[in-house]
Amino acid sequence: MSIDIAQSTRTLFEDLEWRGLISQTTDRQALMSDLSEKPRSFYIGFDPTAPSLHVGNLVVLLVMRRFQLAGHIPLPLVGGATGLVGDPSGRNEERSMNDSAVVAEWVGRIRTQLEKFLTFSGPNAATMTNNLDWTAPMSAIEFLRDIGKHFSVNQMLAKDSVSSRLESGGISYTEFSYQVLQGMDFLELYRRHDCILQLGGSDQWGNIIAGLDLIRKVDQGSAHAFTIPLMAKSDGSKFGKTASGAIWLDPEMTSPYAFYQFWVNAEDADVVNFLKVFSFKERSKIERLALTVESNPGAREAQRELARELTTLVHGADACEKVEAASKALFGQGELSELDEATLAAALSQLPKTTINRSEEFPTWVDLLTATGVVASKSAARRIVSENGAYLNNTKISGEHFAPTQADLIHGRFLVLRKGKRDLASVEVV
Repeated sequence: MSIDIAQSTRTLFEDLEWRGLISQTTDRQALMSDLSEKPRSFYIGFDPTAPSLHVGNLVVLLVMRRFQLAGHIPLPLVGGATGLVGDPSGRNEERSMNDSAVVAEWVGRIRTQLEKFLTFSGPNAATMTNNLDWTAPMSAIEFLRDIGKHFSVNQMLAKDSVSSRLESGGISYTEFSYQVLQGMDFLELYRRHDCILQLGGSDQWGNIIAGLDLIRKVDQGSAHAFTIPLMAKSDGSKFGKTASGAIWLDPEMTSPYAFYQFWVNAEDADVVNFLKVFSFKERSKIERLALTVESNPGAREAQRELARELTTLVHGADACEKVEAASKALFGQGELSELDEATLAAALSQLPKTTINRSEEFPTWVDLLTATGVVASKSAARRIVSENGAYLNNTKISGEHFAPTQADLIHGRFLVLRKGKRDLASVEVV
């Protein structure tokens, strides 16, 4: 089925505007005109500074997906070269240098993650790129003569990412040169794939503009820049960070259950903005969910819809079904014993926890709950039992002297303690 590229581009920009996903662009009318003529190639770069992308990367990655759905051609770039150097943006100190073999491994892992979000077949198929392909064969002399001579040191020093580092103690020549490498990436993709647009976070504006200038000076060509606002939370805390660390897209680094819970636990003040930025639901659906946040916040319908959509997108429908089943079972709405061991272990890892030795006699429920730290004292735990609010594996405990046995263990190693309706803790037998 053919696509009306002009209409789809107009619809795309209207949608991006409503979702708050446009920070800065070069000449908006010229950009819209070029994108409306025919499907255009565009790119976003992702540096392998860790073994996985994280939820912050999802902001720009999903904008890339929206451009492809509108008919344009993505060129996701994994920075095998720039990942060896380090981007100074948003940092007050030098990045630690990773071994080239480590960076190469991370490039492979990130490429695999990117492939989940884009289509690599069809008329506007995505093409994976790696800037090491054109950087590695180039000598230092060639780089300085052919690329470096087009960069003004005065302009480079004026970039926010550089000037802030100079004020905070200095910057190495290595990271100072990052903007030259990124500019060369844009030039190479312009030459190889007729790429006329670079997308990036708003902190990348200076580096993207450097690439536009290089295309103009070297090939007398023209291209465009488009930046996306950096994600922020309403309370001022950093998006994508929790007490346990960053929320990664790799299931080995952040379990699907923890990923799901991150979105379910979004604050009411944030969830509507999160839906606009991350969800592919149409505007009317998001506006309806926004009303539920006001009228019935306790139901957390908006958070659950968001968690379900993103967990399915990142980890697949099967993983989403498992974590939803685990979430329900922990609160008595399903059978804990029916959860597979890996999913249950991931869910319990998020809870207050204590361990007991398999060879020893099991403590009482009161002792176990106190050991997890959910209550401050044994007397508080006994009071919970007397008020009929004590549960083991979703079964109510009737007496303060009750102690579990080996037969109560789920998968031969876990016990789930619950205080009232919401407060959970876990016990692992070792």
